[in-house]
Amino acid sequence: MFTGIIQSIGEVIEHNTQEQGDLRFYIKTSLTDYDHIHIGDSIAMDGVCLTVVERQDDVVAVDVSMETVRKTSVNNWQPGTAVNIEPALTLQTPLGGHLVSGHVDGLATCVKRESDARSEVFTFQLPTEFERFVVPKGSITLNGVSLTINEVNGDQFTVNLIPHTLEATNLDSIQVNHQVNFEIDTMARYADKMLQYYNR
Repeated sequence: MFTGIIQSIGEVIEHNTQEQGDLRFYIKTSLTDYDHIHIGDSIAMDGVCLTVVERQDDVVAVDVSMETVRKTSVNNWQPGTAVNIEPALTLQTPLGGHLVSGHVDGLATCVKRESDARSEVFTFQLPTEFERFVVPKGSITLNGVSLTINEVNGDQFTVNLIPHTLEATNLDSIQVNHQVNFEIDTMARYADKMLQYYNR
């Protein structure tokens, strides 16, 4: 589990194909406490829960299945790509965002970006089957970042990014037509399931 509070922006420095076709990425982190990351640990990269398979100082390696490549922005990772990094939640971790599983639901497309004072307002479009899970002032995870939904209009929603979020994550690089990983709030998913049960 994760909180959606990004701890570091990493950089893809290398990737290669493994024997069965999966990919292995090497990511240089800027985590100050990378000594606490061990082989076998879970780590979220752009919101995707991955497992550390190698570590050398501040460089970690993760294996990515073809299923993940097909369904997430990992498909676009190249050397130099900036990725949001969050180590797994511990009992000592402040829960500053909301509970995030790292199980990405798919890709949301940026359809509008505009400035509002010192902040940036982004409008994203979801696959239509997910629109029932988003509500004003609810939570959503974009590229691993816990965000509050401002407005909802059908399959589109807006989020407001303050200067700190723009600086501390890779979301400032997002422009119109760019895609980001999204994860629906788990509470919304279970609430929807309960409604389906009681309404059948």
